[in-house]
Amino acid sequence: MARAALPGRLTWRAATLAEARPETPTARTLVFDVPDWPGHLPGQHVDVRLTAPDGYRAQRSYSIASAWPPGGGGPPGGGGKVELTVQRLDDGEVSPYLTDVLEVGDQIELRGPVGGWFVWRETQQNPVLLVGGGSGVVPLMAMVRSRGQSRAKQPFRLIYSVRSQGDLLYREELPRHVRDDPGFDLFLNYTRQAPDGWPSPPKRIDVATINTHGWPPDFTPDVYVCGPTTFVETAADILVALGHDPKRIRTERFGGTS
Repeated sequence: MARAALPGRLTWRAATLAEARPETPTARTLVFDVPDWPGHLPGQHVDVRLTAPDGYRAQRSYSIASAWPPGGGGPPGGGGKVELTVQRLDDGEVSPYLTDVLEVGDQIELRGPVGGWFVWRETQQNPVLLVGGGSGVVPLMAMVRSRGQSRAKQPFRLIYSVRSQGDLLYREELPRHVRDDPGFDLFLNYTRQAPDGWPSPPKRIDVATINTHGWPPDFTPDVYVCGPTTFVETAADILVALGHDPKRIRTERFGGTS
């Protein structure tokens, strides 16, 4: 998920692409080696900076998809891998380079981690409801991965709204979490085209979606909503209308449509 880059007195670090894999025809997951990476919390993001041979620079912000520490343990003194999932914007300056040009061994610059509000900590005791639209699922995936890695007991429910099966990020990993973790539930909401035999027709998320597949308000869940602005506003309004405490609803949004 991309945002406008945020200014800040943070250090730019060299990041080397160690692995890349396609997620969809327009999205790619990038795994970077960052030797002096200080670590991050699930839900945070990084600024990415590209510098052209003529000195021109462009930067954008992307949510971190990886858990921390990676694999359940990090090297002493910091350092590790940072995973981003980037959705290509055809008119973008940065995303087309990251999805179509950047090769293993190439370097970019990262600055971060950034953000302290839209984060999940394993010390939180309440059930968690995640509501993601399109590439807004990326920071939520970091939370899912971190929960599984830390073997936390808080039950998670993820409502993931996406145009079609071809646009689904983490399509192989998400079913594994459902299969291997009885505390994790997933509901896929297709808005344009549902797979053959899908039990419900395509539609945007509505009151019935969140009421049926989310947590009841009296469970006092911690709620994280991420996606395009209209998606986030709709989901947050529904949650409040259903009786959820607005103080427990954390949102992240970006431009575009789901």
